[in-house]
Amino acid sequence: MSITYIPFAEGEAKLDWLELTRALADGHSLPKAEIGDTFLYRDPDTMLTRSAWIDGLGIAVKTANIFPRNPERGDPMINGAVNLYSDHDGALSALVDFHLVTKWKTAGDSLLAALRLADPDAREVLVVGAGTVGLSLCEAFGAGFPKARLKMWNRTRSKAEEVAARYEGLEVVDDLAQAVNRADIIVTATMSSEPVIRGEWLRPGQHLNLIGAYRPDMREADDEAMRRARIFVDSFDTTLDHIGELMMPLADGVIARSDVLADFYNLDAFKADRDDITLFKNGGGAHLDLMTSRYILDKWQEQG
Repeated sequence: MSITYIPFAEGEAKLDWLELTRALADGHSLPKAEIGDTFLYRDPDTMLTRSAWIDGLGIAVKTANIFPRNPERGDPMINGAVNLYSDHDGALSALVDFHLVTKWKTAGDSLLAALRLADPDAREVLVVGAGTVGLSLCEAFGAGFPKARLKMWNRTRSKAEEVAARYEGLEVVDDLAQAVNRADIIVTATMSSEPVIRGEWLRPGQHLNLIGAYRPDMREADDEAMRRARIFVDSFDTTLDHIGELMMPLADGVIARSDVLADFYNLDAFKADRDDITLFKNGGGAHLDLMTSRYILDKWQEQG
């Protein structure tokens, strides 16, 4: 039996951001995923595996090998792949490039929420953070909100300018408070442990989409933002007890568990009135890697 290998560039050429959001929505109409993570360590290196099984879709095991010394040799810090297995007999169906799955899963996850919660006629999208994810967000939100101007803020302006050189039409801004207040959609992808978005900057009708925080000691939005917003997440299981964005305000009584209104397993609840401030926390998870990988494989097989 031959096994399909899907590399980054050739695989990406076949993909579409809006199609991916529909695939993610469809994936959440299936039975809830079984997920599990494992870690192996050899100081200073780490191997992380994230696994998911969805009845009717199959099995995925995503491996990320993090070798912090690699950049000293000019090599990527993170390498890995996604093994995609048949739901019918458990056979290996495909090996998909790690970076391809991660890029499209992360940005597609946030885009799905924004398409449900943000003003469809949004005129300005602000991306906060100029890393690799920041560029992916420009691509995804540019496709999802084609009428909107894209702007970017980063602590180090030169890094935002590097992204702007790669994405035509992206404007770099310096005043974060002003840029947040002007934007219809704010998407954050920083590594900050201290909030970079303040609730006092927000105005009715905005959508705030948070990606960067992934540990219990990390958050990108302050208590006031959490208090003012209607809160949604991609998965209760990967956010409520795992990420500081929600753990801290819940522990401090700033918000209650009932204030986290829905996750993607109840997409019909992803609604907002015109004057609502909506907040979405992207927590990720192996089930999203599985849905994204299956979409990538389907497009690969469909187009040959």
